[in-house]
Amino acid sequence: MSLSVNLLATIAIELQSGISHQDRFQRLITTLRQVLRCDASALLRYEQGAFRPLATDGLSPDVPGRRFAIAEHPRLEAIARAGDIVRFPADSALPDPYDGLIPGHEQLKVHACVGLPLFAGQTLIGALTLDGMDPYQFDNFSDEELRLLAVLAAGALNNALLIEQLEHQSPLIAPQRAAATEGSAGEMIGESPPMQELKQAIAIVAPSDLNVLISGETGTGKELVARAIHEGSSRAANPLVYLNCAALPETVAESELFGHVKGAFTGAISNRSGKFEMADNGTLFLDEIGELSLPLQAKLLRVLQYGDIQRVGDDSSLRVNVRVLAATNRDLKTEVVEGRFRADLYHRLSVFPLVVPPLRERAEDTVLLAGFFCEQCRARLGLSRLVLSPGAIAHLRAYRWPGNVRELEHAIHRAAIFARAAQGTPEVVLEAHHFALKTAGRETPVAAPPAGPVAQQNLRAATEAFQRRLIRETLNQHHHNWAASARALETDVANLHRLAKRLGLK
Repeated sequence: MSLSVNLLATIAIELQSGISHQDRFQRLITTLRQVLRCDASALLRYEQGAFRPLATDGLSPDVPGRRFAIAEHPRLEAIARAGDIVRFPADSALPDPYDGLIPGHEQLKVHACVGLPLFAGQTLIGALTLDGMDPYQFDNFSDEELRLLAVLAAGALNNALLIEQLEHQSPLIAPQRAAATEGSAGEMIGESPPMQELKQAIAIVAPSDLNVLISGETGTGKELVARAIHEGSSRAANPLVYLNCAALPETVAESELFGHVKGAFTGAISNRSGKFEMADNGTLFLDEIGELSLPLQAKLLRVLQYGDIQRVGDDSSLRVNVRVLAATNRDLKTEVVEGRFRADLYHRLSVFPLVVPPLRERAEDTVLLAGFFCEQCRARLGLSRLVLSPGAIAHLRAYRWPGNVRELEHAIHRAAIFARAAQGTPEVVLEAHHFALKTAGRETPVAAPPAGPVAQQNLRAATEAFQRRLIRETLNQHHHNWAASARALETDVANLHRLAKRLGLK
């Protein structure tokens, strides 16, 4: 069998057709899989030392969410360093990154593997990978025929990258990706309509200097949105300074924000810069902005209005140029109505509001995120393979994830540790029973009735025992986020801290 001229012409025409890049790429690898009769095919983009799947066919649905660092995958490193086609022998000792990721062949290792590096000039921009369970799968195809496929794929991918680069120069239409730092740890994973809309909104507001209010439930990734806005702005070369307002004791909050001078209060043994000074000419990200007290809100409003700050204990003012990004999981409109948040500060912060969708509203991203976390966890635990069984994938899809992306990340890591201990091998398969998600489709109630008889206790002791248990359970469910726990318990966060301290929980 060989590749006909008509087939190559058909592929070339499809790659130039007026459909989206994603659809073109999907058509390409689907066609290749059918023509070459292979078990799996994938188009990968190379960036920052890793291959990112753009389109796959015949692979597990979590693969598009994975990021394959070439330093951790010898076969992909061999493809990246080769200047030509790489045909791996069937008995190659190099582990295949797709082992266990071809549905129906989870227990078998890939035998036939061909890698086609894709170049724009002398620059590596991606790769085509072709895999089969038959060790002689690609013997009938010549290197020259496969090179033609690589040329067509490289041209299509390079055109897509050039268009993306041009769009990034236009702040009105640029589809900005999140900053891929720490090996893509800061990347926003998701291709669902709500995530596409969010990325488009980020692209619009990032190049401006507007303040942004980022709303969303706990664990949805609001900090990633702030990072993406900063990286897409003209301030990207300057600091992005983070401050969690919920973790600020009232006694030091003003000093943390604005700094202090020596002798301003007991313990102020030297001058100290606040977060606004640190973020000068950069961006200040105020997480959990709804937890700031009303007096501090008034002082923050002044900075936003006039651009000057006053250190605690100092009579003079300092001018700062800071863009403020604020995040909250509260409904600040309701907080304003109920008098807990200043209306004028709310309007200053929410010039361009963004809402990060909860995971249950973008359920199709769950498997992509699971793949992303699986690859991260595999590298951290030193495993040669970490894959999700079909049953595990179905289990993850069925659960509603009240803790959102953060809960999913923790669930993957816990399951990997349990499975590694149970299976005793570096090739770990995650099954449904490794995930402690016993209420798939429903959120676990916050409170449970106290266990055991209470008749032997007096009323105060019984009440404190119940409060202690309820606070512990609520903190566990909200990943020890005190602000979120206070909202779940419908109490003030400061009161919750005081109660926890009195009950011996702090």
